[in-house]
Amino acid sequence: MSGEQEGPPSWSDESPSGQSAMSGSGQGISLVPEPVATDEVVHELEGIGADAPLVGIVMGSKSDMETMEKAGSELEQRGIMYEIRVMSAHREADVVAEYAKNAQMRGLRVIIAGAGISAALPGAVAAHTQLPVIGVPLSGRLSAAGGLDSILSIVQMPPGVPVACVGLNNARNAAILAAQILAA
Repeated sequence: MSGEQEGPPSWSDESPSGQSAMSGSGQGISLVPEPVATDEVVHELEGIGADAPLVGIVMGSKSDMETMEKAGSELEQRGIMYEIRVMSAHREADVVAEYAKNAQMRGLRVIIAGAGISAALPGAVAAHTQLPVIGVPLSGRLSAAGGLDSILSIVQMPPGVPVACVGLNNARNAAILAAQILAA
């Protein structure tokens, strides 16, 4: 056996070019930012924008817009800022997850989610946020039993993933409930 040491190679402070490399001994600059506590982020964002929306209105299809705009109208009458988006829980699951995960950080305090047929959107949103989610079951030409499928999909959420549910096609009631939650 030669004088070589067995085991993992030892690393020197010199690079192959002969220049000194930075070691982790605290003398260098860290390129990784320190994590910021969620409470700190929320506190900083609270003072940023009075014009930031407090309620997010989402729906699974553009065909739901006419019904869901009633929630927006009610919020406008109450002077509550909102945003409205179309995103499918089935066709754009990653978009829905990102929206829900970032909602609180962006200043939203309540999310209203309207969906028909399988009505998965309210539950998909609730699975990715701690914000209150209000589900609006929607009926349409493909609905079973006049919209009962949508109602049951929203009402029958598993333990730990709560979703409030308003009446069939009643986006206005969802907005009133959102305003009550904001006032509490």
